Amino acid sequence: MRTRLLPLLIILMAGVLLALGFPLAGSLASAHQQTVVVDRIDDTARFAALAQYVTDSGPGLDERRSTLQNELVRYREVYGIDAGVFYRDGTTMAAAPEGWRIPQEGELRRALAEARLGRRSHDPPQVWPWQPDARLAVASPVVRDGDVVAVVVTDSPTGALRGRILRGWLLIAAGECAAMLLAVGAAFRLAGWVLRPVRVLDAATHDIATGRLNSRVAAAGGPPELRRLARSFNEMADHVEEVLEQQRAFVADASHQLRNPLAALLLRIELLALELPEGNEEIASVRAEGKRLARVLDDLLDLALAEHAPADLQLTDIKELAAERVAAWRPLAEERGVRLTATGPAVTAWADPIALSSALDAVIDNALKFTAEGEEVTVEAGARGDTSTVVVADRGPGLTDEELARVGDRFWRSGRHQNVKGSGLGLSISRALLGAGGGILSFAHNEPHGLRVTIALPRTEPAPDGGGYGLTDR
Repeated sequence: MRTRLLPLLIILMAGVLLALGFPLAGSLASAHQQTVVVDRIDDTARFAALAQYVTDSGPGLDERRSTLQNELVRYREVYGIDAGVFYRDGTTMAAAPEGWRIPQEGELRRALAEARLGRRSHDPPQVWPWQPDARLAVASPVVRDGDVVAVVVTDSPTGALRGRILRGWLLIAAGECAAMLLAVGAAFRLAGWVLRPVRVLDAATHDIATGRLNSRVAAAGGPPELRRLARSFNEMADHVEEVLEQQRAFVADASHQLRNPLAALLLRIELLALELPEGNEEIASVRAEGKRLARVLDDLLDLALAEHAPADLQLTDIKELAAERVAAWRPLAEERGVRLTATGPAVTAWADPIALSSALDAVIDNALKFTAEGEEVTVEAGARGDTSTVVVADRGPGLTDEELARVGDRFWRSGRHQNVKGSGLGLSISRALLGAGGGILSFAHNEPHGLRVTIALPRTEPAPDGGGYGLTDR
């Protein structure tokens, strides 16, 4: 979620900064050019005042024209700006450089034409740093007795102006970059502040989904909406745990309460059998069904206890424990003509030894039930990354893909194996026992035929739950 939220925040912030930066850059360029234009207007006004004396044909005309020419020359030498005064008919009164003429087209001609109308020329178009040939043309009329008798024109190079604009833009860009870095940092902090409660809720939901019903969320940070969501989540988890606890208690109580009447019923069946001829098929059938019901009740009670009892995790030698259970089941395997072997290197894992032993017993018992005489059942210990495994593989008939998806469900048994004794709860009990300690029970095909059951256990010690806005155990 962070990878989706962060780019969105960064793009929005970048858009805001660019939306502010472009107008600011345009205003800066306009301000710098306006300063230059105002200076040129002042210069042309001063030259226009000098040119008014030249338009007077009285004594000293040549001297006044020479003074004007000298001013224009010095002006060009100091500032590098071409300047000239032109009569209305286009002839030159004074110009620097000498012989300078106004071209027939372009900004200079436009400015000259506007000044001939008796007003100062309009501001020249905006100059940008990427226009090396751009120049600023400013013209002012020389008015005498209310008539325009000449025009002062300046043609300014723009190198210095473009340099100032570019430096200003670089400062703006640097400021934008600094603001963007701050915005990115703020986006990371904001995303972390918003998403941390979401990650905690996700972890708590996963814990509850995998059986850790005591996981809760401490609503101590994040937006108010997420704090309310955390409180609602805790209330929901309390209700779920309460309902499941009531279900477990009902199963355990019902199983326990039914055992006594069932035991009395089985006793009466045995007494009744003494009054009937030996080998009566009806009595034998009733006796078998009674014993089967007793096993179901025992398995239900074991399942209720397995789902309720906490795991006593210890660092356990998986290979040694698997070899011990194989040795315990080998006599039965030999009686059925099945080879039962244990292999694999020495590996350890964090597990409840009693729960793991019970799970191995259920899995090995299930494998021996469905393995034909002369076939083999292997129990192999191993390790894969952070997980230790015990794989029990048999050479039985196996299961279909559809049956693999259901194996381990409560009371489920394959329709092809209904004649095999069992309650359909053994693997469910094993899964519950292993899940309390973070273990996983999975099923797969064993080629060319048979079933492969894998018990996966963590090799690292489970970390305690954190505090703050995080998971808590009640």
